[in-house]
Formats: sequence, C-alpha cells, structure tokens
Amino acid sequence: MARLAASLLPAALAIALAGCASAFPGRDVSAGAPVAAAPAPRYDLLIRNGVVYDGSGAAPQHVDVAVRGDRIVALLPTGSGGPAARVFDAGGRAVAPGFINTLSWAVDSLVADGRGMSDTKQGVTLEIFGEGWSWGPYTEKMRADAVAQQVDIEYPVEWTTLGEYLDWLAARGVTPNVASFVGATTVRIHELGEDDVKPDPAQLARMQDLVRQAMHEGALGVGASLIYPPATFADGRELTALAQAAAESGGGYIAHMRSEADRLLEALDETIAIARATGERAEVYHLKAAGEKNWQKMAQAIAKIDAARGQGLEVSANMYAYTAGATGLTAGLPPWVQAGGLQAMIVRLKDPAIRERVVAEMRDPGAGWENIRLLAGSDDRVLLLGFKNDKLKPLAGKTLAEVARLRGKSAEETVLDLISEDQSLVGAAYFLMSEDNVELGLEQPWVSLGSDAESSAPQGVFLKSSTHPRAYGNFARFLGHYVRDRRLMTLAEGVHRLTGLPAQNWKLQGRGCLAVGCYADIVVFDPEAIADHASYEQPMQYATGVRDVFVNGVQVLRDGEHTGAMPGRVVRGPGWRGSAAKGSRR
Repeated sequence: MARLAASLLPAALAIALAGCASAFPGRDVSAGAPVAAAPAPRYDLLIRNGVVYDGSGAAPQHVDVAVRGDRIVALLPTGSGGPAARVFDAGGRAVAPGFINTLSWAVDSLVADGRGMSDTKQGVTLEIFGEGWSWGPYTEKMRADAVAQQVDIEYPVEWTTLGEYLDWLAARGVTPNVASFVGATTVRIHELGEDDVKPDPAQLARMQDLVRQAMHEGALGVGASLIYPPATFADGRELTALAQAAAESGGGYIAHMRSEADRLLEALDETIAIARATGERAEVYHLKAAGEKNWQKMAQAIAKIDAARGQGLEVSANMYAYTAGATGLTAGLPPWVQAGGLQAMIVRLKDPAIRERVVAEMRDPGAGWENIRLLAGSDDRVLLLGFKNDKLKPLAGKTLAEVARLRGKSAEETVLDLISEDQSLVGAAYFLMSEDNVELGLEQPWVSLGSDAESSAPQGVFLKSSTHPRAYGNFARFLGHYVRDRRLMTLAEGVHRLTGLPAQNWKLQGRGCLAVGCYADIVVFDPEAIADHASYEQPMQYATGVRDVFVNGVQVLRDGEHTGAMPGRVVRGPGWRGSAAKGSRR
C-alpha cells in the first residue's frame, strides 16, 4: 500500500496544482501579469470525460488525462486542463492503461502485418514473447533452421541475438510494443543441439553466459517450455542455473511446466524451487489442470502457490480464458522419438519397427510421458488448426477423429501421417480443462492474462490456416464474460490483471499504469459492450467494445478502426545495458 500511495502522489499533486490555477482564470498568479490571449498548447493530447482506471486496482477516478509526447504528464480535474493540441472526448467510457499480453506468439504475425489487429482491437499495447523458444540467440545453423521451419509467413532471418531481433522487428514498424524472455530451449539448442543430452560444466557455463547477454540486451528473464523436446531433456539443475544467471540482473523465470496433468503438483514444486533458489519471480504459463481425472488438482495447485507466496516467494501465474489449449500434434508423441528435432523424428518414423513402437506408446496412458491427445479424452476433442502443405490445408477446422475416418486409418496412424506429410508439428486445439477451473484460476489475485497465440487479421496470409479463438478474443472475453457477466472481480481489479500486475511482475518501468510519468499506452473501451465473438468454428472474429487505443501517445485505433500508425517500441527488462538514451528507448 505504501508503494501504491507513493505512485499516486504525483497525480494527486498535479490535480491540486491544477485546481489552484483554475481558481485564478486568465492570470499568471506568480507574477500578476495577464496571460497571453492565445497561449501555446500545454499538452499534445487531453483525454476528457472518461472514467479512469489507473491499473493499480484502485477505484476509478473522474479525471482528465494529459499527455505530452509519449508520456502522461498530469491527471487533472475534469475540464481544468487548459489548452491542448488535441482534446479527445472519451464519452464516459473506461480509460485504462494499454493491456499487456503476457504470453504472445506474435513473433511471426507482426512481421506479416505489424498492426497486430486481433490484439490491437482488444486494447493490447504490449506483446511479450519467449515461451521456451526466443528469436535469438542463434547459431548460423539455427538461423538456417528458422528459415526452413517457416510455414505461411516467410522472411529473412537477419539477426543473431534476441536483442537484434527485437530491434529488427520494431524497425520494420509495429503497432504494439514488444518484449521477450530469452528461451531456455533456444539457449539449449545453441549449445547442445536437440538431442537428449546433459550439459557438462563448460557447456552450462556458456548457456548461462548466453542468458546474461540476453538480459543485457533487454530480456525480461528466462522462459521455459518443458513438455516439448528438447526442453523435456533439461533437468532442474540446468533450469536453475539459467534462472540464476537471469536473476543476477533482476530477471525472473517463467515456465510451461513439464506437466500440467498427472504430475502437475510435482512440476509446480520444481517451479517454486527455482523461485526459492534465485530469489526472483517464477511464474506458471497458462495455469491449468489438464484432463478430467486431474481437474481436482487445480485447487491443490492454487493452494501450493498461495503457500509459497505466504513464505515470501514471488510466485504467480498467467492464464487464457478458454477450456481448450493449442499446440502441435507432436505433443501426442513420445519424447524419445522427437530427439534431434523434427526432421530426425520424421526419418525415424519411416522405420516400421519404430513406427509400431510409437503407435503402441501413443495408445498407452501409462507410457511414462504426458500424452496431451489422450488427456483430451476423445479424438473428437482434437481440432486441427493449421498446415504447411497446401494439399492438407482443407483439413483445418476438422477434428482428428473426422480426418482419421476420412482416411480409413487409426487416429495414431493419422497423426504420424499428417506430421510426415506436412513436415511440421501440425497445430491443433485440445479440449482439456473444465469451466469451473478456468473461473477458479481467473479469480486468483496473482493471475494475469496471456493469449498464447499470434496477433493476426482475417485476411491475406492468415487465411491459409485456422487458429484458436483466444487469438481474437482472450482479453475481451476476460473483461466481458468473466469480469462483467460472471462478476469474478471488479472492473478495477480486472484492469489491474491486464496492466499493473504483469508490469509489476516483470519490472516494466512506466508500463501498465495511468499516472504521471507513465508511457501513454491507453485504451478507451465500453465496459458494458466489450465482448469476444471468436468461436472454435469461426475463430477469426474480431472482439468489440474497444473504441480507441494509443501507443506511446500515438493513436493506433480510432472509433474501432486502425489508423495505420506503427509507434511500437522494444520494452526492455531490468538488466538492459543500453546507451545513455536508455530511458527514451524503453
């Protein structure tokens, strides 16, 4: 509370000073001289007639928001702001900090379309990447592989480090701000390749140095994704060492844990242990209990996190507001067959004996690894989303069960055939969670929101594949369905979960807040109208209710339509060793 009071003090002071000035209209009270007839604009932008939610979770204020350049410079009593180059009427709507997507996969989609439409139209002004994989650091082989693995969106890989990628993306022109964790998987591949091996001390030291370098380039910490090979092969010692390297400059650890189902609680213990070892934040990506037999574990997981927080550990989670997850069909294959990467796996699957063994393990719920396909409970609950091969694209939107029937093969054989024919992971949605657990998770005060999806538009290259509705509706669904309709929390708290909470968690200076000195990332929305419209059958449906969005003081959405502006910047973490112009670039 002391920090909150301190953060609000400048705003309160601005209000008080503005009130004093308004008591002496037309006069310079310090010198007694008359004010010039046509004073220069005091502000570049003045947002009036809005209900202001500052991102802290505090009750809303009826104040005007004054912006100069890219910063908020005052919160003023309504109507007292003085001359401004532009006065914007919010029309009684909610005015809030721009929303932060804690788990974004817009790394490719923003290259194809820098507007980031599906998120921008929901009020997202910052995309955070890095769930296990980050777009750097790369070796030359990794750069070549990155090009070879591109699906519908093709572009040259002109960088080596993570910092260079972020700068490259921003220089191309993007609407939202961008930030990233450094991927533990990427660091592992850089030094060890994709085989099931453990690093020796020298290799682990080099991996730590890669993390340190990424932190100096602005990474927020280390991101892991442990159900996917080769990350599966990393043990707790390796992960702790990488997290400790990030913690040296204030970075945290965030993980898609190695189990979200049968061993959920054990996986959570590992994550909490890393928070304890580093003294920095550890966060759970898309907290869930997957598979009906595990649904009762959601409450137990929440209790574990609460207990850790009670011990003073910084442990938190993020979620998406849906009962289905999305990943590749490869998540239903045993890890051992995936060692060495996709092409090595496809070669192995040509061996009849190996293929027979893989099919047998895919059918065995006790095979000793987490089979996400079996957790769905039925192949009718596995929805195919996207393919690289044009001949297979008509299958997008069908269930695995439907495609298996069309081909006259078992579901297991169909999965292996599709992966081999498409030469890709093959994107799919899996219905895994209960609605009760989604609500239970969203109710927790330490849960923020991440779409775990790209930010696209229903046009052009994006029409070549389907997607999960969370790409178009996650944030609007949270505020509309869960906050307004289900009343899981107040609107002030809901805004906090999308803004101040992730900004505080990841030390994003000047973001996620509407106070003096904060960056002018601002969203104007109608709390009574905000709603998601994307469904699993028709996922590319824009959300509604967000009318106007500003990024770094520049309007990017006007009356619900994109302005064409691309003011997005790189937002850097606590370890950034930038130039003397550091503050102006963040």
